Amino acid sequence: MTSHALLGDRAVVAVSGPEAAQFLQGLITNDALSRADREAFYAALLTAQGKILFDFLVLLRGEIFLLDCRADLADALVKRLTLYRLRSKIAIERRDDLVVLAEWDDSSILHESFPDPRLPNLGRRTILSHNDTPAGLAGPDAYLEHRLDCGVPEGADFGQDKIFALDADLDELRALSFEKGCYVGQELTARMKHRGTARKRVIPIATSKGDALPTADTSVLAGKSELGGILSGYQSRGFALVRLDRWADAGATELTAAGVPVRIARPPWLSA
Repeated sequence: MTSHALLGDRAVVAVSGPEAAQFLQGLITNDALSRADREAFYAALLTAQGKILFDFLVLLRGEIFLLDCRADLADALVKRLTLYRLRSKIAIERRDDLVVLAEWDDSSILHESFPDPRLPNLGRRTILSHNDTPAGLAGPDAYLEHRLDCGVPEGADFGQDKIFALDADLDELRALSFEKGCYVGQELTARMKHRGTARKRVIPIATSKGDALPTADTSVLAGKSELGGILSGYQSRGFALVRLDRWADAGATELTAAGVPVRIARPPWLSA
C-alpha cells in the first residue's frame, strides 16, 4: 500500500530576514518565537473577526520560516503577508524550487523529514528541492485518503473567511497558542475559548452506503432538525461543520443530506 506522496497541491512560501520571527509572531495563531523542541508547527492567519484565511505548516530552517500551504492560495498568502510587512526587515517569496512530500509508515525514505505537528498518525513531511525528490512517489490523492482516514480537516475543507478557528479544530490540532501575545483575530478566538462558546466542530462525514456525498453547503439533518452543513466532499467522504449539542440531542435518529443517508463520527483525537 502506498505510503509516500509528492504533494503537488502544496506550495512553499519563505519568510526570512532578521525580523521574520517577530513579524510572524504578531500575525499568526501559533508561537513563532518559541523554538524549544520544535522543528515545525501548525498555524493559521485569521481575519480580524477570527475566521480562517490560510492555514499552513511552518518548518524552521535556521532563520528562515518555510510555510507549507495550499498551492492555489500561495500567491494570495504572499500578498496578504506583504500587506502587513510595512518596514519590517524581512523577505517574503514563493519558493517554486521546493516541493512538499509526506510519508505515513515506519519505513522512512524522505530526507530530513519531520513529524507532522498536527497529529502523530498523519506521519512525517519534508520540504525538498525538486532535484532531490525521490522517484516513484504517489500523488496528493494518496495522502488525501490517509488524511480522511485520520479525520483531519485542513484549508481545502475550511474555505476562506467562513469558519472560526476553534470551530475548525485548530486548538485540538495544535495550531493555537493561548499564551503568546496578540495576533490577528486573537481577541475573538480567546473569548470563544474562555467562555466556552465554540459549540460547532468540523468532523468527518460519509455516506452510509458508499454513494457520492452531496455538495458543499448541503444541510445535514436528523429528521427535520438541522445539525450543520457539509463543507467538503471527496467521493463518499468529506467534512461537515456540526452543532455538537444538536447532534447529541438527535440520539439514534437517522442522518441525511439532500435525502442521502449519512453518518458522522467524532475522530478519536478530538476531545472537545
